[in-house]
Amino acid sequence: MLAKVKSCAVVGIEANMVEVEVDLAPGTCIYSVVGLPDTAVKESKERVIAALRNAGFDLPDGRITVNLAPAGVKKQGAGLDLPIAIGILAAQGFIERSSLSKFSLIGELSLDGLVREVPGILPMTMMARDSDDCVGMIVPIANGNEAGVVDGVDVFAVSSLAQAVDFINGNVELGRTVVELKTAFETSSHYGIDFADVKGQLHAKRALEVAVAGGHNLIMIGPPGAGKTMLAKRLPTILPEMTLEEALETTKIHSVAGLLTKGQSLIGTRPFRSPHHTISDAGLIGGGSYPRPGEVCLAHNGVLFLDELPEFHRNVLEVLRQPLEDGSVTIARAALTVKFPTRFMLAAAMNPCPCGHLTNPKVACKCTPIQIQRYRSRISGPLLDRIDIHLDVPVVPYSDLAKWRAGEESAVIRARINKARKIQQERFAGKPIFSNAHMQSKDMKQFCQLDAQCESIMEAAINRMGMSARAYDRILKVARTIADLAGEQTLLPEYISEAIQYRTLDRQFS
Repeated sequence: MLAKVKSCAVVGIEANMVEVEVDLAPGTCIYSVVGLPDTAVKESKERVIAALRNAGFDLPDGRITVNLAPAGVKKQGAGLDLPIAIGILAAQGFIERSSLSKFSLIGELSLDGLVREVPGILPMTMMARDSDDCVGMIVPIANGNEAGVVDGVDVFAVSSLAQAVDFINGNVELGRTVVELKTAFETSSHYGIDFADVKGQLHAKRALEVAVAGGHNLIMIGPPGAGKTMLAKRLPTILPEMTLEEALETTKIHSVAGLLTKGQSLIGTRPFRSPHHTISDAGLIGGGSYPRPGEVCLAHNGVLFLDELPEFHRNVLEVLRQPLEDGSVTIARAALTVKFPTRFMLAAAMNPCPCGHLTNPKVACKCTPIQIQRYRSRISGPLLDRIDIHLDVPVVPYSDLAKWRAGEESAVIRARINKARKIQQERFAGKPIFSNAHMQSKDMKQFCQLDAQCESIMEAAINRMGMSARAYDRILKVARTIADLAGEQTLLPEYISEAIQYRTLDRQFS
């Protein structure tokens, strides 16, 4: 007897349809799975057999062959347990096959027959919605809210194998799991922190506002305790509000990575990722024998914060070049090639020297010039050139710490940023450019023209600081953003001067 069950498998951050074919034949009792299964799929044999037995179903005698089509695509994870078990029961005649053809099933089985949650439900449900012959999606009850945000497909959440069988056979009724997308988005779009918590650091706040307004990458240099991490954590709160499309895209990535909390249906806030400096290049960029998203992909539509930047391995930092330039990263393996989106804002922090007190007026620095040079040289010039804003973050004086008056709230700063971003959207309408930071050479020639006074300021700065051509372009882009915040069409000398002062490391290395 042959039975076919529709299911799904994730490749990268997208889902593909998988047809689970189960054939029962007389002969020696053998259970085999074919169709490029990974170890977790191969081990489904033990879970499925135990789940069937403990759910009260008789095991078939003879040979059981499970084929996962298309056979040329690798399948991974335990999410195929439920469709395999249902296929075995359908081949035995316990399930009406005409009813089974209406659904796509996904779920991991425990040994007692319960259905456990699996990662990647959101892209799987989206794929089921877009397929022509799938009416409903049967998912684990723990994934119900996540799958329920997808409109256009009926989602049914089950808690056990027996409940799934009864539902398919029409013996019990299950209500559709529906999550109101707009309500879920509004509920999840609140931050627990605010820029009003930051005391002092007015210069740093201004630089962060400029960075966010133009989508510029940023590095903060200052002694320990100056507030670099505190400032970085509040960057998502002044980024423009997420659109619904961005929220779904971000949730899909985190769903595949298995990072959604239990019962969470949607991510409505900008992601903030802060990996430890011991991370590997594969952990940062993504990879593995079966590529999974790394930190740069998990930070998509949000902020990637690298604290203690010189402590990261040099080869790890160098892999950031492609995602910073292209907004995506391609990972090639022998079996497949996967492309992950990586449009994020990079924020980094570092001490000015190994001991951290070079710029601290209250603590003497113990580092030699050679130690300082060696410490800073851990960051390559090409990577620094890709960071638009270099910001000095000084120690906060006691007079600022003692103030009880709250600083400017994130919502107020975000309102100014939204105005600047709206100007950029109108400027780049019809072009694949999201902000000033992504301008190409031809765009800069059109929108970053300098008068004689600005040219004089730029020439003096370039000659004195010995900056590269890429650094020159970064200054023009930052100046364009400062002008947008001021509502000016032309670049004025004060905008050029402010942009030049945001090249701290260039000045110190000159």
